[in-house]
Amino acid sequence: MITAETVNNVREVVSGWRRDNLTVGFVPTMGALHEGHASLIRQAAEECDRVVASVFVNPTQFGKGEDLDSYPRDFGRDCKILEQEGCDLVFHPDVTEIYPDGFSTYVNPEAEMTCRLCGKSRPSHFRGVCTVVLKLFNIVTPDRAYFGEKDAQQLAVIRRMAADLNLPVQIVGCPTVREADGLAKSSRNAYLTEDERKDAAMIFQALEAGRKVIDEAGGEASSDKVVSAISQVISEIRDSRIDYIEAVDGTTLMPVEKTGPGTLIAVAVFIGNTRLIDNFTV
Repeated sequence: MITAETVNNVREVVSGWRRDNLTVGFVPTMGALHEGHASLIRQAAEECDRVVASVFVNPTQFGKGEDLDSYPRDFGRDCKILEQEGCDLVFHPDVTEIYPDGFSTYVNPEAEMTCRLCGKSRPSHFRGVCTVVLKLFNIVTPDRAYFGEKDAQQLAVIRRMAADLNLPVQIVGCPTVREADGLAKSSRNAYLTEDERKDAAMIFQALEAGRKVIDEAGGEASSDKVVSAISQVISEIRDSRIDYIEAVDGTTLMPVEKTGPGTLIAVAVFIGNTRLIDNFTV
């Protein structure tokens, strides 16, 4: 596996692959890799001739008071996982390589979908996400880019950006990977204490309670009833605080009164000081 720290390094390697007519898959990450990331690399390796991953903790998607400085970092461990799963090149730039002195051009998504769900409490988040993802797409020039469905809003926003800007890359969503007790794999799970980790499994139980309401209604349930069922379970979690529980259209992220095919049920919950997100699609 090649390790590249500069834009020119990446472009030189990828241009060689292009001369050989090889397809390129790309998995952008912020490191602290887990089985969810590994599954993205595996799928990219199955579908593409070469795989690039980035490991870059992007400062522009963190708001004031968020966990930029404490975000878990272990590049050596990340590299072992990437190489084991079939990654051919890892791009690990310094912040100044992505945002050099004088940097002043940002992608500012204006769709209402960026103001909902996570966008309510993280108003500058998707500006940072779209800016860094577009830069990475321009650097790596992948044929396909792979994102986890756990970050459903991010996936929808990136798909919108790719369509709006006519980006020549296929955006591939990959299923959420879970622990044995249902907790969605996340780098932020490392913040949880032992007791908080046990309690966090109730987020999945809450979503299952919402899914049951939908199933019992034949797929078309009142969104309020679904949200209520989820909220009731989450309210039983010690030291928890709900950021949001919503039923929305999975493409536009606009609220729906009743669930149906493609409805996204999404939650964000603080357990202690750790904010966790999860979802499922009807």
